[in-house]
Parts: sequence; structure tokens; C-alpha cells
Amino acid sequence: MSWHPGDLVLSPELEGVVLITVHPEHVAPGFLALVDAVVAVGHSPEATLRRFCRALGKEPPALPPLTLETGEVVFWSRETGDAPHWVRVVPSRTERRRHSRKYAEGVVAPHNSFYFRGPDGRLNLRAQNLILFMQLAEGIDEGTWMYHLRRGDYSRWFRKVIKDKVLAAKAARVEGTAGISARDSRGLIAEAIQEHYTLPA
Repeated sequence: MSWHPGDLVLSPELEGVVLITVHPEHVAPGFLALVDAVVAVGHSPEATLRRFCRALGKEPPALPPLTLETGEVVFWSRETGDAPHWVRVVPSRTERRRHSRKYAEGVVAPHNSFYFRGPDGRLNLRAQNLILFMQLAEGIDEGTWMYHLRRGDYSRWFRKVIKDKVLAAKAARVEGTAGISARDSRGLIAEAIQEHYTLPA
């Protein structure tokens, strides 16, 4: 007994499913028929819609050729029957960072670690991730903390090693605050780290 993609039968009550493909013609028509809306990206969104409709044996909607820029899509609601229209996607306000677990809990190489040394170089406390950085920051003396703060060492490490420009900018603002105390600056930088990364309790 042979089976073909066109033989696929799915429940019409299928909801909450997102299908991502660059070849809609390779998807079973039975599945495509359940799609309520199509979001086309790339340099030829009209071609994407055309291939989608061809796979269903339907006439494609009228859409002149256009090239989308980064953050732009063409949205077509099959459910409402409205014509496709251009949409600019609003970036999420939720900070999402790749490798955040790596930098929070992992181990960076010794040459990329942060070292609390102090003004006289008497210390050599290595923080190979953000968890150890915060733990050591809580325990070092105020002179050592302020030495690195005034040199901009914290923001530099966040920017160059942690690869987090937003966190680095927040730390730089703390570092540049005149007259800030060791206690307050420690608290603000710790708060900034906790806002960006989920650290174990």
C-alpha cells in the first residue's frame, strides 16, 4: 500500500501550531489547508505566497514584487480573506541572550576570566563566570572593589568577554557615577546582572 502526502487527513480543530518552511510545496496539502495565516519573509515574499497557493491548487493573492528589509514581513490572513499587507515587526522588549547559561554558570578560559587583584596586586581571585563574579564581589574589601570600578574593569569584561553590550552599558553608568559608594555600586551591578541572567538561588 502506497502513501502520498496528499492523502494526509488532519483534524480541522488543530490550533496553536506554527509551521516554518522555505518550501511550502513540500508540505502535505492537507496540512497547508489548515493554515489560517501566512507570514512571508525574505527577498521575494510574493513568490513564497505563490508557491503556497500553488501547493493548494489555489489562486495566489495579488501582491506586487517587493524586497523586504530586516524586520519586515508580508502578512496574509486566509481566514479573513484580506489582501496581504506589509508589516514591520516590533522587536520584543524581553531580553533574550544566547549562551546566557554559559556565561552565568559555565567556565570561561583563564585568560578571559575576571581577576580581582586590587590596587597593589595582592589578590588573584578568579571569576570564570557571572556566579563566581557576584560571589567574589560580595566578599572582597571595598578598596579592591572600588579599584576595579574606577578603572572601568567591570563594564570592559561584560562587553569583551560576556558579550553583553546592554549589561556593559549599565555597569559603565555605575562606574561613571561620581561619589558612589562601594555598597551602592556593588548592589547596582549585581541587580543589573540578575535582570539579564537567571542565576541559581
